[in-house]
Amino acid sequence: GQEIQYRIIKLEIAEEDVVVDRRVILEEQEKQARAQAFAAIQEGAVVTGTVRSITDFGAFVDLGGVDGLLHVTDMSWHHVAKPSDVVSVGDSVEVKILKVNPNTRRISVGMKQLVPEPWALVGDKYKTGDRVRGTVSRLTEFGAFVELEPGIDGLIHISELSWSKKVRKPGDVVKVGESVEVAVLGVNPAERRISLGLKQA
Repeated sequence: GQEIQYRIIKLEIAEEDVVVDRRVILEEQEKQARAQAFAAIQEGAVVTGTVRSITDFGAFVDLGGVDGLLHVTDMSWHHVAKPSDVVSVGDSVEVKILKVNPNTRRISVGMKQLVPEPWALVGDKYKTGDRVRGTVSRLTEFGAFVELEPGIDGLIHISELSWSKKVRKPGDVVKVGESVEVAVLGVNPAERRISLGLKQA
């Protein structure tokens, strides 16, 4: 009793043989719906979509008939190890349309662009002489990086680790994951640098 649309693909009047195809109609309708959805996407717009799949380099977000790529570097201002740490399949997410390529029909979207860039606020938040607490995030030959907040790391140079002993390697004084109190020695938001001192605290 259901009424459907189809396309006649074979018609033999003499043999009273008619072959019809419904799938081709559905594919055309889907293609048209995708084209309309793509045409409605505007760069700079903020839209809500659903995470459809996750890859090593990001996630594909269904924007209502078309997919946008949410690259791992556009998920958060701080470093993201795995996209699955931030989103899961089926999640409803708010994203900003970053780029629309009509030739390849690719859409790039971002989540971090919806919140202020942390370094833009650093100059007001951290002043030389302040004492702050952070977590040692990584060690290098020349010092230790301390995460003061997500997306904001400062550097304790190896020479600022101790008054009393000559430090050969930062790991002799601090460990990754350790919470430390440090003094702010200098702030340069333009170069995204904060100099920190452990010995001064």
